[in-house]
Amino acid sequence: MVLGPALSDELVRSAAVLLGACVRPVLSRVTDTTTGDVRTVTIACGATREAVCPSCAERARRLRMQQCREGWHLDTEPELDDQDDAESDDETPTDDDEDDATERRVRSTRRREDVPDLPRLPVSGHTVGRTFEAPDGKTYRPSMFLTLTMPSYGRVTDEGVPADPHRYDYRRAALDAMHFPKLIDRFWQNLRRATGYNVQYFAAVEPQRRLAPHLHAAIRGAIPRQLIKQVAAATYHQVWWPGIDHVHHYRDGRPAWDDEQGGYVDDGGWMLPTWDEAMDYVDNGDGLDVGEEPEPVHVLRFGVQVDLQGILAGTPAADRRVGYLTKYLTKSIAEPLDTDDPNRISAARRAHIDRLAEEVRWLPCSPTCANWLRYGTQPKNAKPGMEPGRCPSKAHDRDHLGLGGRRVLVSRKWTGKTLTEHRADRAAVVRAVLTEAGIEMDDHDQLSTTATAPDGKPRYIWTPVRPGDPDAPSYVWAVAKSIEQRRRWREQYDAAKQATGPPSGDVSATDPSPEGTPLCPTT
Repeated sequence: MVLGPALSDELVRSAAVLLGACVRPVLSRVTDTTTGDVRTVTIACGATREAVCPSCAERARRLRMQQCREGWHLDTEPELDDQDDAESDDETPTDDDEDDATERRVRSTRRREDVPDLPRLPVSGHTVGRTFEAPDGKTYRPSMFLTLTMPSYGRVTDEGVPADPHRYDYRRAALDAMHFPKLIDRFWQNLRRATGYNVQYFAAVEPQRRLAPHLHAAIRGAIPRQLIKQVAAATYHQVWWPGIDHVHHYRDGRPAWDDEQGGYVDDGGWMLPTWDEAMDYVDNGDGLDVGEEPEPVHVLRFGVQVDLQGILAGTPAADRRVGYLTKYLTKSIAEPLDTDDPNRISAARRAHIDRLAEEVRWLPCSPTCANWLRYGTQPKNAKPGMEPGRCPSKAHDRDHLGLGGRRVLVSRKWTGKTLTEHRADRAAVVRAVLTEAGIEMDDHDQLSTTATAPDGKPRYIWTPVRPGDPDAPSYVWAVAKSIEQRRRWREQYDAAKQATGPPSGDVSATDPSPEGTPLCPTT
């Protein structure tokens, strides 16, 4: 490929997006110790956000679509060995009853009096849903599509912005977003106990127009609608933390670390309460009147809106829901969902995002968050250099607006495969089509880090090429090579399909790249 001087960064990036090539490839220099040959190879960045790399994000979304589709309507139990069960998947570890397991503190497991009770059955190990027989003798094994939302924080307009920003409860909205994953964990626990079987799910966390998180979930098997609604109404999560109502103001802006005392001190040199001391204060009910019980600093509940749909395998409705589940995975929480033009965001919506971003920036996200220093408490495992407003957790970022956890939640027995194994399946389908057509993939596995030279040492030595290196290729060169690789794969795959017919595996015709084969050897 000849690169003319007229090619700009913007031009090659646009061409890469159009052809589905990576727009920010990672460069490495590979030395063959046997022949002395040195090559520069490009590796797809693997980003999952469209704003970073549209092409890689779209491939990641399609991989999730395959994972969702494959596990939704299984009629046999997936097989998992102990190692797979420990390593997969995206399911967040569950907490102990009514207590945050990371705190390891003993509290009453009595349910709150302001929520309904739930049926509790022994949970069996099966994950496949029931079958139903129609009058004509046909059998069906339906599954479900569920949407859960959060409660109202104040009236909003059709644009999703508060009708009265002064009355909108931004504090509650921010805390709900930060602890949303724990509420979801509690829901799946309660649902399994109420149904008596190991309910499996593929779920995606998305923002509503008002920027509150909500959950779309594909559930294997059919569960009575009334029971799911009952479980949603009875599910809650309590946050047992020190108080966050009062911000402590310090003469120098923040408390200082004292080496002698081994902690943070206030303006008078007095050490702030440690995390354990502050939690003891909460648990003992210090400062409460006689007979008064300690209360959690925050309680999360779902809103009243619960949407349920029955779905049959192999129907257009099932395919539409898979696409809907993964539609917004490539966007950040703060991005507009109905337009790719940020200039179309109104001033009112921008102010709404700013206000919520400011709230999540200063609220503590976890016991180890530096923001606890604002509230007169040392973070758990405090260390020098901590500064409020600079916690590294992505929950505080404007792009996440409190949602620092995963956007895709998949139960461990959804398919019995890890995401890496799903990626390998897609690669195997592509390779099989090319092999059947007699097309040899270019240098696939030939630069493996496990290959050995005749003397038993590694044959290939990989060295990263950094942007500041004197001999680093230009951005135009790197992306042009990424485009060249993508075009070659497309031509090979189209020729193979024409010769052998479409593949039997689940690989979209618009995505011929062999997943797991990111190398583009160049001289």
